[in-house]
Amino acid sequence: MRVEIWTDIACPWCYVGKARFDKALEAFPHRDQVEVVHRSFELDPGRAKDDVQPVISMLTKKYGMSEAQAQAGEENLGAQAAAEGLAYRTRDRDHGNTFDMHRLLHFAKEQGRQDELIQILYRANFADERSVFSEGDERLVELAVAAGLDADAARTVLADPTAYADDVRADEREAAELGANGVPFFVLDRKYGVSGAQPTELFAQALTQAWGERPPLKLIDEGDAQACGPDGCAVPQA
Repeated sequence: MRVEIWTDIACPWCYVGKARFDKALEAFPHRDQVEVVHRSFELDPGRAKDDVQPVISMLTKKYGMSEAQAQAGEENLGAQAAAEGLAYRTRDRDHGNTFDMHRLLHFAKEQGRQDELIQILYRANFADERSVFSEGDERLVELAVAAGLDADAARTVLADPTAYADDVRADEREAAELGANGVPFFVLDRKYGVSGAQPTELFAQALTQAWGERPPLKLIDEGDAQACGPDGCAVPQA
């Protein structure tokens, strides 16, 4: 079974939602047969790469709320994150363009390190004192190395703005086609969609339901074909 998760590194509910989904998956009896693929979704795709600003300022401008309201929202998110065992800085975080991070995540997927990298990027953005936006490409290279990726290969990806760009855009088009207008957005076997950072129990229910409705394998049998089994291999008779 495949689970695809559309997220953005700048999305706090994606950070919390992943933790809740991971808990459900860990307890799922068939977890070793579940493939998880992270898909790209930018919350602020029009933001320039060098346009970095404090989260509180971004929230007040984008949603027309007061600084006090924005800070209260961050405190609430911090409490939600803490309930899932996650560290969360409720003050002095910044916000910026995540396109390069998404490109790196597609590179990491090819290397079999996507889940490791997205977890590290989340932690770096929401918990670390250092910024993932204002320190340049070398900060992202450092995080890529921490996820088990080669430093020079990561630099090469970041230096070429076209590398994996089509993959990111394809993910975003597909999200729109599936009706996702926000993240996190979970798609289970292309049959069920779960929107938002739902409780762990709901993710567990969705996994169980999707698994139980998988169609049985239809076997095409043309007679006594040769095969190998626990007792050995069939030997053609003269």
